[in-house]
Amino acid sequence: MGLNEAARYAESTAFLAALDDDWAALIDRVGPCRHDPKAAREPYEALVRAIAYQQLTAKAGDAMINRLKAIAPEGGFPAPQHLVDAEFDALRGCGFSAAKIATIKGIGRWTVEMLLMYSLERLDILPADDFGVREGYRVLKSLAGQPKPRELRKTAEQWAPHRTVAAWYLWRVPPPPPACGIALE
Repeated sequence: MGLNEAARYAESTAFLAALDDDWAALIDRVGPCRHDPKAAREPYEALVRAIAYQQLTAKAGDAMINRLKAIAPEGGFPAPQHLVDAEFDALRGCGFSAAKIATIKGIGRWTVEMLLMYSLERLDILPADDFGVREGYRVLKSLAGQPKPRELRKTAEQWAPHRTVAAWYLWRVPPPPPACGIALE
């Protein structure tokens, strides 16, 4: 990432850091925002990749995408028609769950939000249905439970127009330390 890319998110980072001490500490710990949209990808490929990586580690998502490319006729990323025509078991063999296979053949809110953030480079998108975003906010604010998506959307209104950068940071909130299991009296 060059100087121009790092500077691109400086305004958003400063805005979020000024919200409160929790945000300031998170940004200080994580460092500069390195959100890396891939605008050069075809939108269809970006959507399928977003589905593949949903609720998975990057390593697991990479493995699924590599297996998917291996079953494509020419070894590259499969064309839309190839995925529509693909047998359920072939996609399951790549690691896609039944739900992800159904999603590939239909698009939901989260998938569109990922397209807006990563392919169309929109800077004010918060995927409030995303587990990682909700869990990051729960840990950041020391909440007992994750906020509901509707509640988080309402809270995130104050983060506009920097919600994409906020999501990026929330995905990087370190987990809380494990409880030691020893009660101190």
